Amino acid sequence: MITNFDQLIEQVRTKPRKRLVAAWAVDDHTISAARFAVEKGIVEAILVGDQKKIADVCAHEKIDPSIFTIVHVEEELKAISTAVDMINNGAGDILMKGLCSSDKYMRAILNKERGLLPPKAVLSHVTVVSAPTYPKLLIVSDVAVIPAPDLSQKTAMTNYVIQVAKALGIEKPKVALLAATEQMLPGMQACVDAAMIAKMADRGQISGAYVDGPLALDVALDMESAKTKKLESPVAGDADCIVFPNIESGNVFFKAVTKLAKGELAAMVVGAKAPCVLTSRGDTTTSKLNSIALAALMAK
Repeated sequence: MITNFDQLIEQVRTKPRKRLVAAWAVDDHTISAARFAVEKGIVEAILVGDQKKIADVCAHEKIDPSIFTIVHVEEELKAISTAVDMINNGAGDILMKGLCSSDKYMRAILNKERGLLPPKAVLSHVTVVSAPTYPKLLIVSDVAVIPAPDLSQKTAMTNYVIQVAKALGIEKPKVALLAATEQMLPGMQACVDAAMIAKMADRGQISGAYVDGPLALDVALDMESAKTKKLESPVAGDADCIVFPNIESGNVFFKAVTKLAKGELAAMVVGAKAPCVLTSRGDTTTSKLNSIALAALMAK
């Protein structure tokens, strides 16, 4: 089982290199992360963007630009659409967001004619978090794409975190469906949805994992809290995965872990034709490198 990002990178290095296509890759974090991914033998990197800007960043960071394939596109939106076209045409295995905003990146992925969304697919966001205060990696969804997921979307999110957990070597992941309380309160939609998904798992409609909810964050991650509240569950106190009830709770958790607890992360969009690395423009080079490794692990 992979328990930290160093192990993830080592695991991916044992596999054939994937082809990374970075959209509007004109910033130092994206280019540096791509450089480290190339040097570690994870990917071959294609940078789509203004060649002069890329050259300036490479000169400033002392990076040899010849380690990349550079596709010169001077305009941001055109660079994003070009990168998506390359994935659709089989020229790449992984898409990555560069300096462009998330909304422009997502619009290109969701474009009905030229995007990467298969028919009837649910596009979601999965983040793998390494927190200094938790003994293993934590797989969470959705902190960036679906604002207020309904029952169907939460079911898809649950299946996505299970898939990622299994790729990380967790044989039977423990999935916590989060709410503000572990009590079953019918007036709170998060509790109702969590209970329904947990029952679906009990009956085999969701397989390969322990799934329980509603669970509050404390009983999901802290065994002492679960014991104090006399909560008996295979998930409580030892969750591998968290499904958040809305984007606000997920986003706040994700940023609190990274900014206050100094955690690291890997993040990608799932449900598309290929893994799509999606981190904040403010995330570190290390987080972007981890995200490339995670996407390489999940790429077909």
